[in-house]
Amino acid sequence: MIDVQHVTKRYGKVTALNDISFSIAKGEIVAFLGPNGAGKTTTMRILTGFMPPTSGTVSIAGFDCLEEPWEVKKHIGYLPETPPLYLEFTVREYLTFVGRIKRLGPKQLQERMEITINQTGLTEVQGRVIGNLSRGYRQRVGLAQALLHNPPVLILDEPTTGLDPNQIIEIRDLIKNLAGSHTIILSTHLLAEATAICQKVIIIHQGQIVAIDTPEQLGAKFRQSTMLQLTVKQSDPDLLDALGKIPGVMHVSHGPTPNTYAIETKIGKDVREELTQLVVARGAGLLELTTQTVSLEDVFKAFTTSDKPVMKPQENTVASTSQ
Repeated sequence: MIDVQHVTKRYGKVTALNDISFSIAKGEIVAFLGPNGAGKTTTMRILTGFMPPTSGTVSIAGFDCLEEPWEVKKHIGYLPETPPLYLEFTVREYLTFVGRIKRLGPKQLQERMEITINQTGLTEVQGRVIGNLSRGYRQRVGLAQALLHNPPVLILDEPTTGLDPNQIIEIRDLIKNLAGSHTIILSTHLLAEATAICQKVIIIHQGQIVAIDTPEQLGAKFRQSTMLQLTVKQSDPDLLDALGKIPGVMHVSHGPTPNTYAIETKIGKDVREELTQLVVARGAGLLELTTQTVSLEDVFKAFTTSDKPVMKPQENTVASTSQ
């Protein structure tokens, strides 16, 4: 549904995007992550036809963004970071105005308005003036205008910025419910948002794509070893040395709490049975043995730290094939 191939964007001597490529399949929700200035907003503007790339190609639902811009706009719904709202209109007046701009016929407009108002939870406030609504409801109205013509592709730029925790949860749930019926690319700098909503993550840094995969697979690729945390009941001053002698264990250190040990093992080497047997044999009393996962925060930091080299996408990413 979204296909970006070798896109570069330059502003004079400044290169905002440097030969980026990615594809997003039908029905996927994908997070577009990156630090400030990484190129997220530039990419969103190119996808929506707001500006052309310097080089490369972009297609939405099979239509080229440069050659068929009007067809592309029919197939996308766009929610910018600041929703394009007329605060003096009521919700229904505003959606009627948007529907007419999008050339929906009278019957189709009424049908889509009822569906969209219900879908975005605006039923109770549809007669109220937008300027009197909370920030959370205004964001819902912004999402409603993007959904009104039932586009197959949604492009959302920082959809939860400025919302309180309850409003963030509501908008996230709303977006998740759109999966399958819409293909969604979500630009955000909030890692929790990507984990909570999205099936795939694209990380951009210094204008280049440095990673594309599921959050789980990114963690697995980033991890060079397996980390275990062991907690025992009885103190044993010699247990640390004994744990370190188990084949496959690379390093052992004391954990954050008493009688807790952090154990680093080789990838693919499962030593949990040996650890359990050792603790039981020494009478230390096994309380807990857990695997420590690599968080998306760890992966994001590793890929976007300025003193680390930017990796080539074809060597370090797995992209979906457009359907």
